[in-house]
Amino acid sequence: MNVRFYSVIILAALMLTGCQAAKEKPVPSMPVAEPPQLLTPEMARANPGSLFQPTNADFLFADNRARRVGDIVMVNIVENASAKNKADTTSDKDSSIDLGVDAFLGKSSLPLLGKLSNPMVKASGKNKFKGEGETNRENKFTATVACRVLRVSPGGLLQIEGVRETQVNNETQYLMLTGLIRARDIADNNSILSSQVANARIKYFGEGVIADKQKPGWITRLMDTVWPF
Repeated sequence: MNVRFYSVIILAALMLTGCQAAKEKPVPSMPVAEPPQLLTPEMARANPGSLFQPTNADFLFADNRARRVGDIVMVNIVENASAKNKADTTSDKDSSIDLGVDAFLGKSSLPLLGKLSNPMVKASGKNKFKGEGETNRENKFTATVACRVLRVSPGGLLQIEGVRETQVNNETQYLMLTGLIRARDIADNNSILSSQVANARIKYFGEGVIADKQKPGWITRLMDTVWPF
């Protein structure tokens, strides 16, 4: 009787929990790899008689490739990676030993063991092991992101950062890239390949209904944690 009563209470509690209205998730904020910096504009220098000033972004005989703090450079992400690993292990070992005592002190049997004694000793062993393993992995990622120059080192390296957020049907996708590039590697169209980015960190992830369906429920994760087999 008590078991049935408690079972009804637990079932009712589960039903009430399922009828509870789902809480709205807070809108996630865009991830930032580097804290925002206040860029101080370059002080304009008077140059009377010239149509083009050094502080202007456009020049008559110069390109518009990124080279200063605050400039924008387009990064074409083309990542192709594949790996294959295969291992085979085979181990085989056989061993045997035969020992015998035909006579001891002139007697063919051991007096302490009586007539049933057998002075022959024989042992054998065999060990065999075989293992095989193979892993294959292939990744392909293509995208384009606009990055901003954060710092310019004395050696000419540009530290860049770019974050892009796309939201479609309550599904939010984030693309983030950080790294170091050389100004001379930037093409004439102000773009650069991701393979030319040093210390590159590329992250692509999403939040929403589709992202939630990509992972198992909390009960399944709990069972995987405590299951000993």
